[in-house]
Amino acid sequence: MLFSSNLTRTILLLWTFYFGNVFSYYGIISLTSELSSSESKCGSTAWQSEGLQDASLYIDVFITSLAELPGLLLSAILVDRIGRKLTFIIILTLACIFLLPLAFYQSATLTTALLFGARMCAMGSITVAYIYGPEIYPTSVRTTGIGVAGAVGRIGGMIFPLVAVGLVTSCHQTAAIILFDVVIVLSAICAFLFPYETKGQELIDTVVVSKSKEAQVVGD
Repeated sequence: MLFSSNLTRTILLLWTFYFGNVFSYYGIISLTSELSSSESKCGSTAWQSEGLQDASLYIDVFITSLAELPGLLLSAILVDRIGRKLTFIIILTLACIFLLPLAFYQSATLTTALLFGARMCAMGSITVAYIYGPEIYPTSVRTTGIGVAGAVGRIGGMIFPLVAVGLVTSCHQTAAIILFDVVIVLSAICAFLFPYETKGQELIDTVVVSKSKEAQVVGD
């Protein structure tokens, strides 16, 4: 039932979306420490002492961790006002904007600020994803569908260290950031192509949806 023809497009889009969201979210978290540690090796500015490097790293991690709260607040404000799909598109676009300058070496303060904004948007997107996902699955396959989608997302969580750790520490920061931006853009495209907006709609009870009902949902 999960792989019925009515759900094929939804499943493929949702899997890609979850993969990209989890990949980007955990990747941005990892970038905080990786960019700080790679600055002394790849950048032009050297750290004065190991103690200063450690202190700065802890401060950066603490500051960017605070981005979780405004990310949750942003998603809560937007999700029921402008809808799920538009919320995805807006906050993923903002995430790309925050990440793009990091393709080039920036000052420590600006790097922390940009990572704060990117993590805030990534947190908002992944929060709304776990709202939207169950809403587009019929009741009969909802638990299985969201479970499989979450598992696909975890694959993204397994792969991201190869980018954040491998590319950045080997002084390929530009390539790493561009890859993250490409994945986020792909997630935004998936959000745009989702079959319908679930804001204010009744959840579907069965896999088989009548054409009149489907047309009504799409029209709304």
